[in-house]
Amino acid sequence: MSKKLIFMGTPMFAVPVLKSLYQNGYEISVVYTQPPQKSHRGQKINKSPIQGIAETLNLSFRAPDTLKDNKVEFDFIKNLNADLAIVVAYGQIIPKEYLGLTKKGFINIHGSILPKYRGAAPIQRSIMNLDNETGISIMKIEEKLDSGPIYKIYKIKIDNNNNAQDISDRLSTLAADKILDNVDEIIDNKAKFIEQDHSKATYAKKINKSESLIDWDLDAAKILAKINGLFPVPGAFFNFNGERHKILKAEIANGRGKPGEVISDKLEIACGSNQSIKILEIQRQGKRTQKIDEFMLGTRIRRGLIISNV
Repeated sequence: MSKKLIFMGTPMFAVPVLKSLYQNGYEISVVYTQPPQKSHRGQKINKSPIQGIAETLNLSFRAPDTLKDNKVEFDFIKNLNADLAIVVAYGQIIPKEYLGLTKKGFINIHGSILPKYRGAAPIQRSIMNLDNETGISIMKIEEKLDSGPIYKIYKIKIDNNNNAQDISDRLSTLAADKILDNVDEIIDNKAKFIEQDHSKATYAKKINKSESLIDWDLDAAKILAKINGLFPVPGAFFNFNGERHKILKAEIANGRGKPGEVISDKLEIACGSNQSIKILEIQRQGKRTQKIDEFMLGTRIRRGLIISNV
């Protein structure tokens, strides 16, 4: 008998999971995603990646501004009589009253090893905190954020060359593969959910743009972790002549100097650990991304300059 699913997601991270379910024959009764967003200048409407793939696959989709106190959406989901709802980075809290509207509840694919890094930015925080592993947790949604019991956790390694985009892509691919077994086991009552150890919970709060400014007094490993963790957005940056310079790719080197001092002709900058950061790709405010050799041809940043932490 066909298993009826509701899918809720918004960013590119969720796209491989929806495609995997569709391509493996699951009946997707409806897709929920965030409404299209206007671009900064208001001249273009940007659909979410999930809306785009739903349209490509000819799947019915809905994009309400909110589910809270929304009787239309509540009644719509109730009348579907679906087996299971799968949530992947939807971007809204699922109201408590919705959680009983499918036969097997709502499950969430969360990008961390729960109970560590509940919340909005688990991938970025794991990299910025120099963790050596992360993963996905497949869990039941309960009223409190990311606090529900867990069915399965799948882990991957992080190395110091991985950025947030790399890890997001790997976790998304992993989720697209593993969700197939999990859906069948949950709907067929073969899944055993285990309560989280709430005493060990930590929270991955949303990234604030103010965190993106590089403090050159930190050691090189922490600075590189910020560069990698905040790639591609909002990006780690320093200021020079009133302009932001976003560092997109860098590596640790062994140059020495005062923190923030440019110590080579290829934009190697000293840190607070008797090491340095060698910048490989950079983007000046309002300009395109450049490899460092090209960038150095047109910049006034030179060896001996001290880049301040402001």
